[in-house]
Amino acid sequence: MKMIVGLGNPGKDYEHTRHNVGFDVITKLAKDLDIGAGAWKAEHRAHTARAMIGTEKVILVKPQTFMNLSGEAVRALNDYYKLEGVSDLIVISDDVALPTGHIRIRVKGSAGGHNGLKNIIQHMGSEAFTRVRVGVGESGGDMVGHVLGRFSSEDAKTMDEAISKAADAVKCLVTDGPELAMTRFNTKKDEAK
Repeated sequence: MKMIVGLGNPGKDYEHTRHNVGFDVITKLAKDLDIGAGAWKAEHRAHTARAMIGTEKVILVKPQTFMNLSGEAVRALNDYYKLEGVSDLIVISDDVALPTGHIRIRVKGSAGGHNGLKNIIQHMGSEAFTRVRVGVGESGGDMVGHVLGRFSSEDAKTMDEAISKAADAVKCLVTDGPELAMTRFNTKKDEAK
């Protein structure tokens, strides 16, 4: 079983903010997999739903701990479901170092200043988990205001496409592995200009 975690903050005030892109990708993925509202349950400080991607069982996760404590829910779920730790973990997060709408898949790496990733690394004891980073653009100085802010109408259209692309990237990761997913979905350097 793979655990697919979208990072974000719970509550209406944070819906569709830059920091909640991970939640938005999980929502899109659930829609693609025909997971209805009744399939979600609250457990281990997270909202979860089970599904199949290809022949692989997956659990979709939206931690309800707030971003900076995401690792608490991830660790608890990992232990409860007796998963293989970071080898079964895919985390979707926003990234201010990437241009708006760009996707970057990595199989390991540092937190890169992202407190949700940092907390997962701390609780899981490893950086070697797959992450799908979705670009939300640079902050221009006010990092908190930027990540907790919403997209302009123009950027929102770009992000709708990016959220769909990120959901497809997760499905590809599960069915075909990271190498093919990185080749297919990582934004090329010439596209980033």
